[in-house]
Amino acid sequence: MASLRSTYDPRHADTGVFAALLAARKEYGGKKVVLHDADDRKLTYDDIVRAVFALGAALKKHTKRGEAVGVMLPTGAGAIIAFFALSAYGRVPAMLNFTAGARNIRAGMKAAKVTKIVTAHAFIEKAELDGLVGELKSGAEFLYLEDVRASLGVSQKAAGALGPAAPWMFAPTVNPDETAVILFTSGTEGDPKGVVLSHRNIVANIHQILAHVPEALGMDDVLFNPLPTFHCFGLTAGALLPLLGGMKSVLHPSPLQTKLIPKRVEETGATILFATDTFLNQYVRACSGNELGKLRFAVCGAERVRDETRQLVRRRFNVELLEGYGATEASPVIAVNQPGYNKHGTVGRMLPGMEVRFEAVPGIEKGGRMLVRGPNVMKGYLSPSKPGELQPPAGGWHDTGDIVSQDEGGYLAIKGRLKRFAKIGGEMVSLAVAENCASSLWREHEHAAAVLPDKRKGEQIVLLTTYPAADRSDLQRWAQDHGVNELSLPRKIFQVPAIPVLGTGKMDIGAVQKLAAEMAAAKEAGGAQAAE
Repeated sequence: MASLRSTYDPRHADTGVFAALLAARKEYGGKKVVLHDADDRKLTYDDIVRAVFALGAALKKHTKRGEAVGVMLPTGAGAIIAFFALSAYGRVPAMLNFTAGARNIRAGMKAAKVTKIVTAHAFIEKAELDGLVGELKSGAEFLYLEDVRASLGVSQKAAGALGPAAPWMFAPTVNPDETAVILFTSGTEGDPKGVVLSHRNIVANIHQILAHVPEALGMDDVLFNPLPTFHCFGLTAGALLPLLGGMKSVLHPSPLQTKLIPKRVEETGATILFATDTFLNQYVRACSGNELGKLRFAVCGAERVRDETRQLVRRRFNVELLEGYGATEASPVIAVNQPGYNKHGTVGRMLPGMEVRFEAVPGIEKGGRMLVRGPNVMKGYLSPSKPGELQPPAGGWHDTGDIVSQDEGGYLAIKGRLKRFAKIGGEMVSLAVAENCASSLWREHEHAAAVLPDKRKGEQIVLLTTYPAADRSDLQRWAQDHGVNELSLPRKIFQVPAIPVLGTGKMDIGAVQKLAAEMAAAKEAGGAQAAE
């Protein structure tokens, strides 16, 4: 297998993810420390490969080749080893979002035909997920890592000892177009769907990233990843990229530990941080000293980066923030800014090997609905209504559902999701503009816009904000001073204690919409009662 640091060549992805791990071990040396876990364990390639063979041999007894097996673990060595252990023996890890609630998890399990879940007693106890396990037990068998380790027999221990030296004797050959992993959409726009990614998809995306930023990621870099492995950004970019690319990664079990993470970034000597805008903003505000000062840059994806966050990071630590864009369906990275070619307000240029096309949307002049195609684009969806039945993207094109424009330099600017536009007086207005205005005026607070019906203009924008003194007239004056169209401003503003977010750090659009509708209805009912 060619070096992962060579110029992008689609033939480099003609391999399975575990074979790619073995190739990285051979290239960078089995004694190289590549994973620093939350319990301060430091694992080498040899440590990981031995654990993969031993655990894989044990899990093999409980599962069948080709079977989708749920993985419900926090970001850490356990999750990564379980991922590779299943993959090495021809099983398919299905990464379950344990923050999504029993209903959504069951829907995803039904779609992927998951009947077994790998987890750990320690995790379930610490995360207080006993109730969730109780709700899922009727449809799934739980395999606990502690129990599996305790029951390792001679053959499993032999696999752990001999597998690294003779992997072909234990791990079956994998076709790169076979399914490597199943991830799940958030379910905010209906039941969650399973996103089926092949080995080729995953390995190709890692090659694409490294070829896109060849000088940005050095062998001495330490990548800090607090993002969940049930989210594609956390899995592919945060966990697999450094492993396959020969870099050391520091894994952290939860992005929500905002006070602990900056300290750990400093203690581990991390030079690169992966995060979302929401989480990065919180990490910076939690710092009391120079905790993030050793970072060369931070990479943010999964949601739009606010100017306020970019300026805050630059002001406090002089750290460059690179914004990227992706989708689970694209394994996930589609575009990202590069050091030295970092154009603010854009998500950078597309990765090599990808094609793009834009479909016109009535009411939108600049930009269109973006569709992408490439070696990293998924095999297809699985839905609860048709369990196990793959629904491939037509012609290999994935419809992102995002309104995007591309400038003459190839930089992409995300205008917003098509479903996050309001049609007001016949004009399409992005909710992101209302959020940007509020973020620029009330920098220390969080804001989210939603669309509600309007009797006169069809639809209206309302804003949820954590700023207690938010006043529409102040927002109106700011918009006038900065040339923002009046249509982009919210008709109503509601104060809330917090903006709903998903476990991935992205705004929970469904919850925002529901909360806005409830608050508007309550206000209308209160006004009607007052009138009576």
